[in-house]
Amino acid sequence: MSTHPLLRIEAIEVVYQHSIVALHGVSLEVLPGEIHALLGANGAGKSTTLKACSNLLPAERGAVTAGRIVFDGVDVQKTTPAALVRQGLVQVLEGRHVFRNLSVEENLITGGLGRSASRAEIAADLARVYRVFPKLGERRRSLAGLTSGGEQQMTAIGRALMSRPRLLVLDEPSMGLAPLVVQDIFQQLKRLNQEEGLTILVAEQNSTVALRHADRVTVLDTGNDVLSGTAAELSQRTDIQSFYFGQSAPAPLAA
Repeated sequence: MSTHPLLRIEAIEVVYQHSIVALHGVSLEVLPGEIHALLGANGAGKSTTLKACSNLLPAERGAVTAGRIVFDGVDVQKTTPAALVRQGLVQVLEGRHVFRNLSVEENLITGGLGRSASRAEIAADLARVYRVFPKLGERRRSLAGLTSGGEQQMTAIGRALMSRPRLLVLDEPSMGLAPLVVQDIFQQLKRLNQEEGLTILVAEQNSTVALRHADRVTVLDTGNDVLSGTAAELSQRTDIQSFYFGQSAPAPLAA
């Protein structure tokens, strides 16, 4: 694994509506070929951090007012979201966003259109997505709005994969899903990471599943990065849950 970050967030501050400070000097690095989990309770700043990575904050009257974000040498704040997707930074937003009146396969195809893929490339990428999520192959002709929550989440992730990401950014992929569905989705993401080298940044409240599959972890609390380390290190920490509820300060990680 390369030690040169694919994504680097340098002490960013984020403000909404020119007055509400959501992030306070958050920093993290995502290395090529790793799964990096961003953990924290609801409201900790995870979604804001991910939207900043894709330069999506202006649509919500938010802005990075200090620090900077660099993706593969490109200043994110000077690059449009569409251009970032073409360069390989692809985000799956929280909430299982699908085009409800389109079929599952039509939803997937929209992911390939954004990078001007040829018909042959789209066909190859569809086959890949169906190998990753066989359930989508079974439901390919079904309206996405009539599929289960897990199938909609798979569709959203599959559509992102159709864009051939180098960095896949996922916001709360486990939210509202049954444990077995969550387990299946994370197992497939881990397989893509291990077999294809796909780099993943995933925000999660479900620390158990995230720590099981991630390589490294950053913990956010009320807009601050309060803890970071390898998943193996942090899975041994007994105080992680206390960060979510603000009950105590962290002990330093062992050298």
